Amino acid sequence: MTAISYAEYRSMRRFPALDGLRAIAAVIVVAFHFGGQEWRWVSGWVGVQLFFVLSGFLITTLLLREEEGRGRISLRSFYIRRFFRILPVYFVVLAATYAVAHLNGTGAKVRESMPYYLLMVNEFAPNSAFLHSWTIAIEQKFYLVWPVLAFVVVTGAVRRRIAVTLLAIAGLVAMIPHATDWPYWPIHYVSILVGCLLAIVMHYPRGYALVRPLTRPVVSVAVLIGFVAVHLSLPFWPPAEDGQSELMIAVYAVAVALLLPAMLAPGLPTKALSWRPLVFVGERSYSLYLVQYLAAKTAIGLVPAFAAHGTRLFLATTVIGLLAADLLFRWVEQPMIVVGRRIAGKGRTVPALPTRASTPLPTVSGEPVTSGARTVPGVPVTSGARTVPGVPTDAHQATAHPDLTETRMTDSLAPAARLPAHRDIAQVP
Repeated sequence: MTAISYAEYRSMRRFPALDGLRAIAAVIVVAFHFGGQEWRWVSGWVGVQLFFVLSGFLITTLLLREEEGRGRISLRSFYIRRFFRILPVYFVVLAATYAVAHLNGTGAKVRESMPYYLLMVNEFAPNSAFLHSWTIAIEQKFYLVWPVLAFVVVTGAVRRRIAVTLLAIAGLVAMIPHATDWPYWPIHYVSILVGCLLAIVMHYPRGYALVRPLTRPVVSVAVLIGFVAVHLSLPFWPPAEDGQSELMIAVYAVAVALLLPAMLAPGLPTKALSWRPLVFVGERSYSLYLVQYLAAKTAIGLVPAFAAHGTRLFLATTVIGLLAADLLFRWVEQPMIVVGRRIAGKGRTVPALPTRASTPLPTVSGEPVTSGARTVPGVPVTSGARTVPGVPTDAHQATAHPDLTETRMTDSLAPAARLPAHRDIAQVP
């Protein structure tokens, strides 16, 4: 089978493998926190970098398509959607964390850090009461600035947008030696920017031509094998004080960026990552990430022998966490996404380029998506894009998400009919 054309890529409203990637990232993070030495080989700490790159890629792709369809993006709508996508479930879990701590007599510890959690500077909180939420704080701060920088200050010109992204990456790298209060924080923003850069490159015909070879089915298998090799090699890198390093994180972020185009290709990797159980976990990965410590406390409360970190605690935490995450997904995440879309407004359209029919498609980020084709420079307009097995086109529309997750990359462009589409998730330690 041949590589996916630019026209086919632009007609995609859902990237089916990304929920599977998100599921794996979330589960290995839980393994890192609760699996003990038995699961150190999985290098679960790096799962958050996968979330960050996914989030940057998906959210920027959605913003680029909105800009192209409307001539500009709506910052108001973007911030409203992100607020309702991320913060309601965040505050529900934060309240539950405080309630449990209060019952255990440690409520003062949560209260001490509460201002940090409310202002989204979680990474600087004085204790670890809800410390794993630092990733959500990183993303929220990034997406306060990124749309303004990349879509208001810089508009339209792809070269200027790429230049600004590269300069931002260089500036953050230069800040790393001076980040003494909370080491490594600049490198996490670099990971998100790597995903943003990939989205910008792939949005334009010449840029997409650079990554198109990765979408060949045979090449995609090779890329996946290479990515797994990079991932499994992490424990053997020269260790930093805590087993991580900025170079290790940067290399991993680039590896994820190479993996994402390959996962657009139809074939075994995409089919495996689109397996329904993985999609189920991926859709709930944001809530799973948030509730993991509460789930672990519950598991230990039910079976005190699980107190020692290891396989039993990891598995019990994952099962209990998924049960709680499913409730949050159904009763908090999805309803709040609907509210956010309604408030943001429904009058805008984001065309898919190019597609076959002129029938209205499901909505993205609260806006109806239309399939009317229009000419894209450098892309011949044909009577219809060819069908790519395993890669939905018109029938599956993007949720706009965001965010992480909205992607269900939320921050995966997910079907609007199933409401969230994306998770932004970037979320994990």
